[in-house]
Amino acid sequence: MRILYIYPHPDDESFGPAPVMRKQLREGHEVFLLTLTRGGATRQRHNYGYSVDEMGGVRLEEMLEVERVLELSGMTVLDLPDSGLKEMDPRAIEAVVRDHIFELKPEVVATYAAHGISGFHDHLVSHAVVKRVFVELREEHPWLRRLALVTVPEEVAAASPHFRLSWSTPAEIDAEITVAEEDVERTQRALDCYVTFLETIEKSGIREMISTRWVFEIFQEDHDPPLTDLFEGL
Repeated sequence: MRILYIYPHPDDESFGPAPVMRKQLREGHEVFLLTLTRGGATRQRHNYGYSVDEMGGVRLEEMLEVERVLELSGMTVLDLPDSGLKEMDPRAIEAVVRDHIFELKPEVVATYAAHGISGFHDHLVSHAVVKRVFVELREEHPWLRRLALVTVPEEVAAASPHFRLSWSTPAEIDAEITVAEEDVERTQRALDCYVTFLETIEKSGIREMISTRWVFEIFQEDHDPPLTDLFEGL
């Protein structure tokens, strides 16, 4: 089957469910990534004396290495304004997301849960836009079957050493996926590709938070016990 992950920034996928992406690829599924911005507005650019555009170019090159390391089926990186999605007409973002989903025709789309995990406004906008497009397309195109929402359980959020994270309750979690150690190791290699962010990555404690257990909410579905695969039942 085919799944499309949609995130606002470079490294969102590797801070998130890249191990699940690797597991799905190993199992023969097609895994695509759409990133809405190049992430050039990060304050990290000041350490290198880069402009927003220059930093975006560097981060794009890092993402191309991530694509290679994860062996994605395909990746598209747009150049919407980093940290500026909330100022855009949401219909403009919806249009590019809709076109991309319609071109790929995935059975499953994945993005952030409503709380965005970190609460960053680009995450929240991405959730709202993707959900809006999913609902619209699903009404007319039966190939679009499921919207999976990336989240974390309370114990993971509580263990974060530097960030205040939002989580989903056990009742909200609809899928619990166990990955192999090789999937975790591949994700660690993907993180290494973000050379300009390595200092931040090491200080964040994210490497220790990458585990073999990953959870998702599923939009308008209720699964108890949780699914063990995002394609289960389709």
